Amino acid sequence: MPDHADLIAALRGAGLVGPGEVVFQPLAGGVSCDVWKVDGPQGPVVVKRPLEKLRVMADWHAPVERSASEVRWLQLARDVEPGMVPEVLANFPALNAFALRFLPGCPVWKDELSAGHVDQAFAAEVGRRIARVHARTAGSAEVQAMFPDPAMFRALRVDPFLRHVARNNAAVSAPLNTLADRLDAARIALVHGDVSPKNILIGGQGPVFLDAECAVYGDPAFDLAFCTTHLLLKAVWLDRADLPAAAAAMVAAYAAQINWEASQALLARAGELTAALLLARIEGKSPAPYLTDPLHRQAVRRQAIALLLAPRAIDDLVAHWERTPE
Repeated sequence: MPDHADLIAALRGAGLVGPGEVVFQPLAGGVSCDVWKVDGPQGPVVVKRPLEKLRVMADWHAPVERSASEVRWLQLARDVEPGMVPEVLANFPALNAFALRFLPGCPVWKDELSAGHVDQAFAAEVGRRIARVHARTAGSAEVQAMFPDPAMFRALRVDPFLRHVARNNAAVSAPLNTLADRLDAARIALVHGDVSPKNILIGGQGPVFLDAECAVYGDPAFDLAFCTTHLLLKAVWLDRADLPAAAAAMVAAYAAQINWEASQALLARAGELTAALLLARIEGKSPAPYLTDPLHRQAVRRQAIALLLAPRAIDDLVAHWERTPE
C-alpha cells in the first residue's frame, strides 16, 4: 500500500479531508498519472499526481512538474467558460499534485463512442469550446509567460509521437521532423495537448475537459488534430460512418471560431498533424490499444503515410477518410 502521508497532510491542511482514516480509491488515470477519489467532509474530491515514468512498454519519461501547467490550463479555461472544466480546489506544487471537484454522473465520451452513441452536436461543442480557449489566449504575452517551458509538451507529445516515428520510418522522416520542428517553435495560443475522448466528460451543460498535463503555449492546430485523430481511428475500429461525420462537425464548429489567424492556414497545419498523429498511434510510443486487427492497422498506416507525403487540410482529410481496409 503506497504511503500517502504527504498528500493526506496537504489535503487536511486544505480542509478537503477530515481527521479520520483517508481512503485513496484509484480511478482510471491512463498511462501518465495516478488519480484517486478521496471522500471528505464537503464531499468527494479527485486527487491527481503525475508519474515520472509512464506506464507503457517503451522507455518514456516526463517531468512531474507538468502538474503546475495543468492547473494553470484548468484555471484559464474556467475563466473562458466555467462549465468546461472541473474546479481546482487545491494545488500542492511541492508535491506535484492537486485536487479537483468530483463530478458525479458524467459519462466519459470515449465510453459513449465505443458503445456506438455518437452525437454530432456534442462533437461540434467540443470543437467550439476548445476553439474559445485558443481564441481567448492567442497572441497573449501574459498567458505565454505562464507557460515558458515547452519541455513537458516535447516529452509527452513531440518526441514520442513525431520524432520517435521519424527515427524508425525513413519514408516519412522528413515531413515528421519538419512538423516536430514547427511544433517546437510555435507560440500562437494556449494548447491543451490531450484533447481525447477519454479526457472529455459528458456534462449536463456540454463537454468537460480533463487531463491538461501536456499544456503548452504553442500551435492550436494540435488540439484539433489530436481529437480528430481519435475519432478517425475509432471509425476504422468500429466501422462507423457517423464517427467521421462527428469529426467533420467538430472541425466545422472549430473553424467557425477562428479569429486569430487565417482559418485555412490553421486547417492546413491541422491536416498535416492529423496524418502524423494517425501514424503515431500505430508506430509511436503510445499505440492505440484497441487497434489490434492487422487489417485495421494497415488501413490507418497506409492512409497516414499517403497524407504525410501529400498533405490535405483537415476538413478535406476527414471528408475522404476510408474507414474500411482495402
